[in-house]
Amino acid sequence: MKILVVDDSKAMLAYIRGAIKAKCQCDISTITSGFEALRLLPREQFDLVISDISMPDINGLELIRFIRSSNHHPEVPILIISTRVSEQDRKRIFDLGANDFLAKPFQPDNLLSAVVKLIGKDETNDAINAPS
Repeated sequence: MKILVVDDSKAMLAYIRGAIKAKCQCDISTITSGFEALRLLPREQFDLVISDISMPDINGLELIRFIRSSNHHPEVPILIISTRVSEQDRKRIFDLGANDFLAKPFQPDNLLSAVVKLIGKDETNDAINAPS
């Protein structure tokens, strides 16, 4: 299972990677900008994209728009993580095509629950039970 995590905070990237790696033998790519994500997505296949909204170059909303209009990943699940939690923000996130939303700060268990929900229990269990 391959996961792409996009956040301009290196601390948040480390937190997300650590939370997922603690329970799942996943291949996790972390990048610090939406622009890097736009360059990487056409070249690699991912089972899940986790992205922040607020980033300095290409924001998470633009990233959702790109993914949903792309021939490479139109159906990949997208989990948005953000401190922007208003109903208007959430509506826009889901209207653009995100599959789930997690408000920052969040607990590792909440992140793992969202990952299981989006990727599917069987695939996540296989990754969790894979030999180290």
